[in-house]
Amino acid sequence: MDQKHILIVDDDVNMLKLLRMFLQDAYKVSVVDSGKLALDFVVKHTPDLILLDYMMPLFDGPHVMEILRKREETKHVPILFLTSVSERDKILKCLALNPQGYLINPISQEELKARVAEVLEKT
Repeated sequence: MDQKHILIVDDDVNMLKLLRMFLQDAYKVSVVDSGKLALDFVVKHTPDLILLDYMMPLFDGPHVMEILRKREETKHVPILFLTSVSERDKILKCLALNPQGYLINPISQEELKARVAEVLEKT
């Protein structure tokens, strides 16, 4: 069986390294450090799941998700927000876009793997 492909989008390079380490034993993992790069990446490689940060320069997570949902080739890709943003109004803004989940950092490797597996099982 082919490995599922996860795209991690975060402007924090240390977070990208940590998340890749958490997931690379079970999944094919790609990382990009901006919303713009994420939008460019998915044109060539459609991942099975996107882990998306909220706060990033230029294109923040909600903006990236809105664009992905408008594109025919990416509107079905599950998106899990993974961010340290915990303000209620920002969480509600994200949830209004209907992501598959909203996870707040710091998160344990076990919890992250469980949530990723749960989302991928439904796709």
